[in-house]
Amino acid sequence: MRFLVSTIGSRGEAQPVTALAVQLTMLGNDVTVVAPPDFEELVTGNGIDFTPVGPFLRDAAKVDPAQLRVLAEQSVKDQFAVVRAVAEGADVLVAGGALQHATRSVAESTGAHYVYASFCANTLPSPHHAPPAMLGNVPKNGTAEENLAQWERQRHMFSFSRDTLNAERAKLGLPPVEDVRDHIFGDSPWLAADPVLGPWPGPGDLVQTGAWLLRDERPLAPALEAFLDNGEPPVYLGLGSMSRTDPQAVTATLDAARELGKRIVLQRGWANLALPADTSGHITIDEVNQQTLFRRVAAVVHHGGAGTTTTAAAAGVPQFVLPHLYDQHYWAAQVERLGIGRKGPLTPGTLADTLQLSEPAAALAPHIRTDGAHQAAVRLMAL
Repeated sequence: MRFLVSTIGSRGEAQPVTALAVQLTMLGNDVTVVAPPDFEELVTGNGIDFTPVGPFLRDAAKVDPAQLRVLAEQSVKDQFAVVRAVAEGADVLVAGGALQHATRSVAESTGAHYVYASFCANTLPSPHHAPPAMLGNVPKNGTAEENLAQWERQRHMFSFSRDTLNAERAKLGLPPVEDVRDHIFGDSPWLAADPVLGPWPGPGDLVQTGAWLLRDERPLAPALEAFLDNGEPPVYLGLGSMSRTDPQAVTATLDAARELGKRIVLQRGWANLALPADTSGHITIDEVNQQTLFRRVAAVVHHGGAGTTTTAAAAGVPQFVLPHLYDQHYWAAQVERLGIGRKGPLTPGTLADTLQLSEPAAALAPHIRTDGAHQAAVRLMAL
């Protein structure tokens, strides 16, 4: 079978779609991944065909907010051009993550199966949770009626792209759509999240495969190995693409760790974060094999992305979450609900509380599924 798997998100979405592509390929299928150009090395390094879509996300993140609408409309056009060009002959088109405007329409035009996959339960409508944080608005969980009202308000946020979407659909000979959000989600969305860490609350059942985790066998850098061997387990701080949003987290974590006598592993992230020149007993690293590293740290301080949250949970290490946007507030709440971590603000006291959660974190780890991408691949092949 031939599959096209697409995303326009950050590494937190590119990595799981790559994991799915790897599993589909291992099962004998022909797979192409469409993703932002930032992730070409990630995809091709795993032996998967890659087609870039849109600009580099690191550059797009610097755009003036006043230009976001223009950028979003161009994104819709870019998606249609790219996905349409590489979808020829595909049996199944999978859209991984938010704002996948073109994938379903192209599937309709070619007769292919279409699956939309979310990486977090609270990005799919339910009366049991509020929608994700968007455009600076952080919805709060309330009653079923309050949650549904918030979902209805957020539905309209997708309408900005309706005219552009329908203009592109017309080129494919397809009728216009009125509800952009529900059009993207499709009739039967999948949930690619761990059922213990982020269960679907209903209503009804949906396909929940478990998180799509990409097996990482890269060795740690010699300098990092030496650092880990030369002292007590450190605290890891990594904010990824959110590092530009919250550089103060470095100072807060450093101060808290110093007071508690803990060393720090700082992942530079998109902001190229650095420790002060006079900092001792700490190390700064680039992108790393988190699956190996997290098993050797005392706690993981992070932004609350689905991938990092799941990897830390599977490693059995307590987490401190500093959420900023989209699904990150949800994951912070789930970490606290399960008793495996805390959420901001970060202080010596809250970090100390987090470090005390090593036993419940270790106890939960064996229950985190690691076969979600394989389970999804098998299901997709049966469509």
